[in-house]
Amino acid sequence: MSFDDLIDRRGTHCNKWDGMEDLYGVPSDTGLAMWVADTDFRAPDVVLNKIRNLADDGVFGYVNCDEVYKGAIQWWMKTRHNWEVEADAIFTTTGLVNGVGMCLDTYTQPGDGIVLFTPVYHAFAKVIRNAGRKVVECQMINNEGRYELDFDAWDAQMTGSEKMVILCSPHNPGGRVWSQAELQGVADFAKRHDLLLLSDEIHHDLVFSGHTHIPMQNAVPEITDRLLMLTAPSKTFNIAGLHTGQVIIPDPDLRARFRARMLALSLAPNSVGQFATAAAYSPEGAEWVDAQVAYLDGNRQIFDAAIADIPGLSSMKLESTYLAWVDFSGTGMERAEFTNRVEQTARIAANHGPTFGTGGENFLRFNLGTQRARVEEACARLKSAFGDLQ
Repeated sequence: MSFDDLIDRRGTHCNKWDGMEDLYGVPSDTGLAMWVADTDFRAPDVVLNKIRNLADDGVFGYVNCDEVYKGAIQWWMKTRHNWEVEADAIFTTTGLVNGVGMCLDTYTQPGDGIVLFTPVYHAFAKVIRNAGRKVVECQMINNEGRYELDFDAWDAQMTGSEKMVILCSPHNPGGRVWSQAELQGVADFAKRHDLLLLSDEIHHDLVFSGHTHIPMQNAVPEITDRLLMLTAPSKTFNIAGLHTGQVIIPDPDLRARFRARMLALSLAPNSVGQFATAAAYSPEGAEWVDAQVAYLDGNRQIFDAAIADIPGLSSMKLESTYLAWVDFSGTGMERAEFTNRVEQTARIAANHGPTFGTGGENFLRFNLGTQRARVEEACARLKSAFGDLQ
């Protein structure tokens, strides 16, 4: 469990490291990749050993491992989140963005409005638009560096053409762990406007001390008849490339509609991803996750302290995730200038805030899921790039 071991992912067809020069102009040989939301940590041994055993067996034919796979998911959700999940409620998709696409395809029509609380994970808007649906942006309140929900304003925005709201819980990129009252507010909003509620909870295992994630089904059981839940082991265990995520549907009628659509498209899960998930969702995996969260918390504290030392910059205090959301508005700089300093002077590739929707214009998102030496190097580079402000 040594998260400090430097792993060079350059030249491995890695999106994050091999793709940053083309996209951001940050040189691959000297740049720091802090954009794509995967980590630079090896998966836990319990996962690696399972994949090695599969390779040693050498037979990759059709399998049915639902009992082991779904049983592990049920154990994990109960043990880690006090959430009882029915086996029949679990559907496997090719990752969570595919899960969003499948839910849009199953339950909405082209032209329908899909509500997003922005700024929020950029892939949501992309898949909504690609599906021919309409993105309805409801901007959150940034209250002194902490996002809050603004239902009064959003109620006034609704036109009746909206059919679904997508919640990111915990929130990416702001790192909020929503409270019971806030989750109740989201559920009430969905009911008032007759919206399906799609709750993306992919970051639910990466929550820092002092905060507790509440699964939406637990928080507001009465929302079950319009609730769709998304989970995955990908962020938790750094196995996103196995493209295995879950859509969990508590309501039998919604479940039947989703199952019919899956059957019509003849979609079936990847067995390696299923076995890896079952291995990860185990006591050994839990021990590894606890160690990782403690390590990420250390990275967060180092990064936040460095940002606080640069006049005009501020980072939202993360309650969850390894994705730092940094506000550059206090510098008085235009977006092009502060972005250029980060990319060309500091040689850091970070996600551009506007891609997360309204409210993200003066932000960049930095991935802290890497070795501490790289986080410290990023801090030094940022201090140097904005040294004239100090």
